[in-house]
Amino acid sequence: MFFRFCRVGPLAGCATLLVLTACSDLDFDLRGGASSTAAAAQNASTDRPAPDTRGIISYPSYQVAVAKRGDTLRTVASRIGVDVNALASYNGINPDAPLRQDEVIALPTRVAEPTGGPITAGGVDITTLAGSAIDAADGANPRPGTLTPNAPGVEPVRHQVQRGETAFTIARLYNVSVRSLADWNGLGADFDVREGQYLLIPVVLPDTRTAAVEATPLGTELPGEGTPTPLPPSSSEPLPAEDTQPASQPVARTAAPDLSGETKKRDTRMAFPVKGDIIREYAKGKNDGIDIAAPAGTPVRSAADGTVAAITKDTNGIPIIVVKHEDNLLTVYSNVVKVKVDKDDAVKRGDQLAEIRSDGVAAVHFEVRKGFDSVDPIPFLQ
Repeated sequence: MFFRFCRVGPLAGCATLLVLTACSDLDFDLRGGASSTAAAAQNASTDRPAPDTRGIISYPSYQVAVAKRGDTLRTVASRIGVDVNALASYNGINPDAPLRQDEVIALPTRVAEPTGGPITAGGVDITTLAGSAIDAADGANPRPGTLTPNAPGVEPVRHQVQRGETAFTIARLYNVSVRSLADWNGLGADFDVREGQYLLIPVVLPDTRTAAVEATPLGTELPGEGTPTPLPPSSSEPLPAEDTQPASQPVARTAAPDLSGETKKRDTRMAFPVKGDIIREYAKGKNDGIDIAAPAGTPVRSAADGTVAAITKDTNGIPIIVVKHEDNLLTVYSNVVKVKVDKDDAVKRGDQLAEIRSDGVAAVHFEVRKGFDSVDPIPFLQ
């Protein structure tokens, strides 16, 4: 008996499972005549950073543990000093399940930093954490190869495997080779991944992202081949004089009526998602939005009419809401809980989206984006 997965959308996390008997066309690479993985294979990646003596790799936004030979989740938890049940729940595996050597285990909370602190990565903002959701906010899910792989010096994207995804589809999604994905995450020879598993996306070396060029089929005439080349214009021989007659007489123009007193200018300003003081201002490249203080439990409201384009989570499991508006604008709301809306819901200005968290900083992080670029939210707010 064989299982064949049919993907509906790369990030939708939705798949149809068909149980087939005597199926002979099982395609683990899921190409099926579709796009080639040649371009991803050409993206040479760096080696994964070496863990410390405990097996910990620390980045500014998250930490992972790397299993040693003979490890189980229980022995890893004991070695790094975390609760085995929390570790098992976060990674979706049994506490006594054997682990492969070099298998990556995501940590639900941070442990003691290694000497020198976490690996410097230049910081990770909401764009990285919600990048996939924002990419889907233009009305189309990401296609294979449309997500840019990590550049050197950047904290690796951490991808959580959704139902129906395989190592091959994830590698094609980020335009990296499946071999590099396996090496970075300690995957087995069958490249098997499980639903809910966290994978580190390999960091790609510079100047190696070359597009795959399809070979010209034999017998195909190249563009322009066999076509006579026209003579260039000559400066010594002027063009013949033109004697053309207008096709019709000019039409008299009348001034358009002044309707300024009959129309009302549309108010394109946004409302603050909460009422409070701005405790952190916008700074391009450092803080892509503003942080507005408000008590825990305060309703977080939509800044303008729009559609809920995505609801995702950061590496700590805290929701991030993306709303799409007219004029190619997006608003982003994070540090919230108790989400009140679903993806694709239509919302009006002032509709409640969520609440401010009770733990952590009592503030909402709010961004305004034109396409993918962050802009200062203040000019858009009343």
